[in-house]
Amino acid sequence: MSGRRRRRPARKKTGNRIGRSPSRRGLWWRLALVLLLLLAGYSIWLDMRITRAFEGQRWALPARVLARPLELYAGQRLGLEAVVRELKLLRYRSQAGAPRPGTYARAPGRLLIHTRGFLFPDGEEPPQRLRLRFAGGRITALETVSGQPIRGIVRVEPLLIANIYPARREDRVLVRLEQVPPLLVDTLIAVEDKSFWQHHGVRPLAIARALIANLRAGRTVQGGSTLTQQLVKNYFLSGERSLWRKANEALMALLMELHYDKQAILEAYLNEIYLGQSGDSAIHGFGLGSQFYFGKRLDELAPEQIALLVALIKGPSYYNPRRHPRRALQRRNLVLEIMARDGLIPEDRLALLKQRPLGVLKRPPPSRTPFPAFLDLVRQQLHRDYPESVLRSAGLMVFTTLDPLYQLAAEKAVRGQLKALGARGRGLQAALVLVSLANGEVQALVGGRNPRFAGFNRALSARRPIGSLIKPLVYQEVLSHSDRYTWATLVDDAPIRLRQPDGSEWRPENYDHKAHGRVPLIEALVHSWNLATARVGMEVGVARVAERLQRLGGPRARPLPSMLLGSVEMTPFEVARVYTVLASEGYRMPLRAIRAVTDRAGNLQQRYPLKVEQRVDSRLAFLTLYGMHQVTRRGTAKRLASEFPDRRLAGKTGTTDELRDSWFAGFDADHLAVVWVGRDDNRPSGLTGASGALPIWAALYRALPYADLDLEGPDGVEWAWIDLRNGGRSGEDCPHALRMPFIAGTVPATTSDCGGGPARSLQRGLRRSWDWLQDLFGDD
Repeated sequence: MSGRRRRRPARKKTGNRIGRSPSRRGLWWRLALVLLLLLAGYSIWLDMRITRAFEGQRWALPARVLARPLELYAGQRLGLEAVVRELKLLRYRSQAGAPRPGTYARAPGRLLIHTRGFLFPDGEEPPQRLRLRFAGGRITALETVSGQPIRGIVRVEPLLIANIYPARREDRVLVRLEQVPPLLVDTLIAVEDKSFWQHHGVRPLAIARALIANLRAGRTVQGGSTLTQQLVKNYFLSGERSLWRKANEALMALLMELHYDKQAILEAYLNEIYLGQSGDSAIHGFGLGSQFYFGKRLDELAPEQIALLVALIKGPSYYNPRRHPRRALQRRNLVLEIMARDGLIPEDRLALLKQRPLGVLKRPPPSRTPFPAFLDLVRQQLHRDYPESVLRSAGLMVFTTLDPLYQLAAEKAVRGQLKALGARGRGLQAALVLVSLANGEVQALVGGRNPRFAGFNRALSARRPIGSLIKPLVYQEVLSHSDRYTWATLVDDAPIRLRQPDGSEWRPENYDHKAHGRVPLIEALVHSWNLATARVGMEVGVARVAERLQRLGGPRARPLPSMLLGSVEMTPFEVARVYTVLASEGYRMPLRAIRAVTDRAGNLQQRYPLKVEQRVDSRLAFLTLYGMHQVTRRGTAKRLASEFPDRRLAGKTGTTDELRDSWFAGFDADHLAVVWVGRDDNRPSGLTGASGALPIWAALYRALPYADLDLEGPDGVEWAWIDLRNGGRSGEDCPHALRMPFIAGTVPATTSDCGGGPARSLQRGLRRSWDWLQDLFGDD
């Protein structure tokens, strides 16, 4: 036996497998390691995504476009009603004593305002209570509530007139945590996440309870998300309901709490949470939600309004207070009960607060600008300095020149006058540009008969023949040849036949189809006689008139004789640019719609200062102004003399062939307005400049402050009485005498044979006696 070799037991057959198979335990360990590595890699990727978003610009913020601020100072030409109208636009509330920012109280001739304060490009204007006194359409006194006079200007915050939205159409007003009322923060935490200050991003037990409750109900009846999870869901994830999304949400919440403290997370939540929809723009954050629902800033909210904002978090659409007020009221009152239970509001006030109405605005602030034509101009000027991507994401503050009260007056004038035309007004369009002559700021702009329609902007884009609006430039060029022409020079208003290069014959006519013979130059402008204008224009040179038009800011025009009668095409905005020079003593200034741009922190990015350049000699500019003043007294715009008998105005009508276009450009010492009326299809409108555009201009100017033109003239101008029958010097008592200005040394040497006689002397003496009595007993 000992010599025998033991036989090894036969191996069990294992089929085709070769070698020893790994144990199940080892396989699971390897699988777990792979999953752990994948989870670690995925977590690192999520972590990078979170930090990249939160370390840079967290939100794409729209550019805010603001109107000019309301400026208040003693002696200002501004009535009480105008101030109240603007305060209402800014959603100030009438409240006795004006106790809080955003309130005012009025009494006969007096106004108490509690301003909100605002960060302007040149510094912050603090909130303050002001007392204003009014008399005769002016602010006669501006003082503090303690009676201390305020010397200088106080600014009320500007009206928001537009947003330039990001591509996703999200909107928010960023607030810092210290700007948020503590009651809002405490209520938010009490309702949404009571253990916010203790947990690390997730609450496992709350998630488990919510999961069990939802499984039992067969639907979502309870949520277990923390504020951090809600922030993650709103900021990074979609709204789909799935385990994968919830897992992502929990993991990202843990990572966020790992990087950022509670205050940073809470501030981000306050600015990110979705609270509703305005058209196609999403309302995010409590800062904008407060304005959207109540027209107030956060620090102006009452406790029940704070409760409603917090209530909306559960479902902004379901609890929409405008569409579903009963649901919203029930949810708000539930939040009020929680506030009372946690001691955030006194228990004895709960019943009173629950009885209060929701208090939301009947109509939300428009998601689109109410002034689209003006915004077109703003964007044109912004694009010179900023790309569209910056305008849509960097949160710029754009301070513009729009005057809301003047804009509304301009829109009312356009709508009212087109409506007054009745059947003749059907199908007519209009455009209007209003400019401040002090600084070239565009204060109002209307692009069509429906000012809210963001379509074709006729003020900026409708290029139409300007007709007789060209004539003040023609006569300015003629008068620049002072050795040959003055306003008293006799010129021929006689028929013209001129062979054109194409073989056709140019035969202009006067509007009345008459020729008036030898007339003083001033009368040719006043009555807008085409024949005399064409003759003197060709005598001084059509090319020189074309060059003058371009030098004053107009387009390059072909120097054809027809341009002397307005065949050149211009937009109303271009006309305003040229006429600003005519109305500003010969100074050219760029028309601007923007004053300054700041970043979202209030740091100045760009300033648009006034730039002035003299393009016309002041004496020549004054002679032109005088001629246009006579147009409003005795000529084609004499309707203004009866409508505004005590105002010194200047302007020019314009009418194109077959009554297709109706124009009026006119001004006083403060403002210039250009109005166009016509049809988009270029068919005849049936209106002259005096019957179409001028009534709109007059309706606007009835709403503007009174500002007379200075008709004394600069140094180097002298005056003389001229007999309009023959252009010779005459006495003041001559029946056809007109006092007119001349560049010194150019007064006519010839005299008129016009005599006064005893009757004229007596009449002159009685007139002087009457003037003396008026001076003695008349008003100051």
